[in-house]
Amino acid sequence: MQDSFISHLVELRNRLVKALLAVFVIFLCLVWWAKDLYALLAAPLMAVLPQGGQMIATDVVGVFLVPVKVAGWVSLLIAMPYILYQAWSFIAPGLYAHEKRLAVPLLVASCLLFVAGMAFAYFVFFPGMFRVMASFTPEGVAWMTDIDKYLGFVMGMFLAFGATFEVPVVVVLLVIMGVVSVEKLGEIRRYVIVGAFVVAAVITPPDVASQLMLAIPMCLLYEAGILVARVVVRKRAV
Repeated sequence: MQDSFISHLVELRNRLVKALLAVFVIFLCLVWWAKDLYALLAAPLMAVLPQGGQMIATDVVGVFLVPVKVAGWVSLLIAMPYILYQAWSFIAPGLYAHEKRLAVPLLVASCLLFVAGMAFAYFVFFPGMFRVMASFTPEGVAWMTDIDKYLGFVMGMFLAFGATFEVPVVVVLLVIMGVVSVEKLGEIRRYVIVGAFVVAAVITPPDVASQLMLAIPMCLLYEAGILVARVVVRKRAV
């Protein structure tokens, strides 16, 4: 029993080392383009700044550390499929065949939806929200932001939208686990909609447009989750 536990710990260590090594190798390849990666990340804001507008760095080493952080996050995102593969290789031997058949589609869907959420934030939410902020900037006020604070803001929004786009996966899991039925999900729809707008009001900047851009996708994804859950239930009943 003890030997089996130790062997599992050793395997877990090896999987973690492989995952971290993958991130490190990708980081070494990307760090030389760290400035370009940050410029790409800052593009939605730079596009709406007035002519001559710029971002600032209030920390002495911020001009070095912030682009390096961006390169690190991008490396982690690129390596995520391999990291998930290592996690799956460690967990899969302990699962039943029907659990494996269910886990793989959910895992793939979860990854794709998270990336879709980040893409929605970058291509839709950021440009729209920054345009709203620019339109409310008082005359004579120079709208500039620290590069480190900007990174913290966009990473928070990436996580928020990525998590939001996981709603269908959560809904399907709740139905499969028997926590709630598809019919009940339909009955509590109105409460979910209210909750979506409350979450959006807490997470996003305090303007209506930003809140709508998070709340509406959350509601639509909830409906998509119900549809998928209904299909899954029918297939399991056959």
